[in-house]
Amino acid sequence: MSADPADIEQPFMSHLLELRDRLLRSVAVVALVFLALFPFGNDIYVFIAEPLMKVMPEGTSMIATKVASPFLTPFKLSLVAAVFLSMPYLLYQLWGFVAPGLYRHERRMALPLLASSVVLFYLGAAFAYFVVFPLVFRFFTSVTPEGVAVMTDISEYLDFVLTLFFAFGLAFEIPIATILLVWMGMTTPEQLASKRPYVVVGVFVIGMLLTPPDVISQSLLAVPMWLLFEGGVLFSRFFVRKREEEPGAGEEGATAAASSHEEEFHPLSEEEMEAELDRIEAELEDLQEEGEETVDAPLDPVDAKLRRVNELREAMDFAAARRLLYEVLVEGDEEQVRTARNILEQLDE
Repeated sequence: MSADPADIEQPFMSHLLELRDRLLRSVAVVALVFLALFPFGNDIYVFIAEPLMKVMPEGTSMIATKVASPFLTPFKLSLVAAVFLSMPYLLYQLWGFVAPGLYRHERRMALPLLASSVVLFYLGAAFAYFVVFPLVFRFFTSVTPEGVAVMTDISEYLDFVLTLFFAFGLAFEIPIATILLVWMGMTTPEQLASKRPYVVVGVFVIGMLLTPPDVISQSLLAVPMWLLFEGGVLFSRFFVRKREEEPGAGEEGATAAASSHEEEFHPLSEEEMEAELDRIEAELEDLQEEGEETVDAPLDPVDAKLRRVNELREAMDFAAARRLLYEVLVEGDEEQVRTARNILEQLDE
C-alpha cells in the first residue's frame, strides 16, 4: 500500500514554513534597523572615513567621481551596518531553527561557540578600525609621489574598508574553527601544533589574498591570525582535558560513550515503538484511574506530550505532532528523546 503523499510532504513543508517565518523575521529586523540608520548615513560615513581624513594632506578631501555616489554610498553603508548590528538576532534565528535537531550535549557546546563567534567578529572589525586603518592610511599618504594629490573616491574607500572589516572579522573566528575541529574529532591539539610551520605560511598567503596589495595590511592580518590560531590550540587543549576529566573518561570511558552514542541513535522497530507508546499511555491511564490518591502526583508532561503525539498521528495532524516532538527533544530524558526521534524518522519516510 503506497503512502499518502500528504504524509510525506507535510514534514518537509513544516520545515519550510518555519524557515520562511524565521527569514521574514530576520528581514524585518534588518529593515527596521536600516530605516533607523539611513537618516544618519552621512554621519556614519564620516565616522568610517575618519581614519583616512586624519592623515590626508592639508587642503585635500575625498571626492565622488560618480553622479549617484553621494546617495548610493551612504545608502550601502547603512544597509551593511544594519546587517552588522542585527547579526546577534540573525544568529539567534538560525539557532532557533537548528537547535531542535541537536542533542543536549551538542546544544551545550554550540550555544557558547555561537555567542563567542559574534563577539570575535565584532572584535576583528574593531581591531581593523582602531589599529589597522590608522597605520595603513598613514603609510599610504606618506609614500604619495610628489605632485600627486590624495583625493580618494568615497565609493572606492567604502569598498576598501568593508573588505578589511570582513577579512579581520573572519580572521578572528580562527579560535572557534580550531575548537570545532577538535570537538568533532577531526584532529587533536597536538596535530594542529605540529602543522604550525604550514599555518604560518598559510596565514600570510590568506593575508595577501584578503587585503590590499601592501605588506603592512597583509602583516597586520597574518600576525593576528597566527596568534589566534595559537590561542585556539591552547583553548582546545583545555577542552580535551576537561572532557577527559569527566566520569567515564579514558579508553574504557570512550568505548562506553561510543556505545551509548550508538545506542542513542539505534532506531526502534515498529513493534518496540508501539510498545513504548502503549506503556506511556497505560501509565497515564493508571494514574488517572487512581483518582484522588494521585492528585499530588503530577503526570510527566513529556509523556503526556508523547501520548498527544500519538493522538495527532491518528488524526493525521502531522504538523502539530512534529511541533510536540521538537519539544520532547528539548525536554525529554534519553528514552523519551529516542522515542521522539524514531517517530520523526517515521514521519519523514
